[in-house]
Amino acid sequence: MYRVVEVRMRERGRMRYFSCGEETYPVGDRVIVEAERGEDYGMVMSEPETVHENEVDRPFRRILRRIAPHDERRIAENSRDAHAAMEVCGARIAERKLPMKLVDAEYSFDRSKIIFYFTADGRVDFRELVKDLASRFRSRIELRQIGVRDEARMLGGIGCCGRQLCCATFLKDFEAVNIRMAKEQRLPLNPSKISGLCGRLLCCLRYEYETYRELQRTMPREGTMVATPSGEGRVTDVCLLRQSVTVELENGRVVRVEAKDVTRPRGRRGE
Repeated sequence: MYRVVEVRMRERGRMRYFSCGEETYPVGDRVIVEAERGEDYGMVMSEPETVHENEVDRPFRRILRRIAPHDERRIAENSRDAHAAMEVCGARIAERKLPMKLVDAEYSFDRSKIIFYFTADGRVDFRELVKDLASRFRSRIELRQIGVRDEARMLGGIGCCGRQLCCATFLKDFEAVNIRMAKEQRLPLNPSKISGLCGRLLCCLRYEYETYRELQRTMPREGTMVATPSGEGRVTDVCLLRQSVTVELENGRVVRVEAKDVTRPRGRRGE
């Protein structure tokens, strides 16, 4: 059995599960964890839960300890030096006129490697750039191309809802979002209204999509003929959340009726 907690890596990294053993790490604790190569840091984001060995493909990496003062000093030093490294890298990119946009830079916790994150429309030949940076910093250099959604997660910001970006706070992974989700929720198909800071469709379009689909199954569609307590007519508008429809009766009168009071008229079919 594993006793695990969820940890957000670094300040805005991905969420990952780590074994915490018998130790208690409250939500909000900053911790040092086992990483792919060496150590890294993050923040505990969940209460402990138990996972059986049969439910996982490989053992969980461990939380090693809470962040100590010397760890804090190293993190601050790494952050300061990464900012300086980013300025150097940006200057080199401009000199070589490479078609890439530098987004961020970070040192590995043990300072053995510097990772530069960038966006680009296609593949970029940055081999000479890597040589320049390696000779300048005397360290392993990794250039990692990311998408615009990852860029938004790394940089953070405020969404159109007035809250911090979901991707920079609690989202674990990016799920597919398509224009059909906006249509099902009757949102204006204006790109400026349904796109996030990354320029892609809002991640939150997916949150209530299944609920809207479920509600739609019990509702008549616009344009169909229905029978209401006030008479027969044609549906002109549907309100999924209120579970009601607007019907234009055969005598020209317009009424709003709860969906449960609407039926198909016998002997007639909607167009």
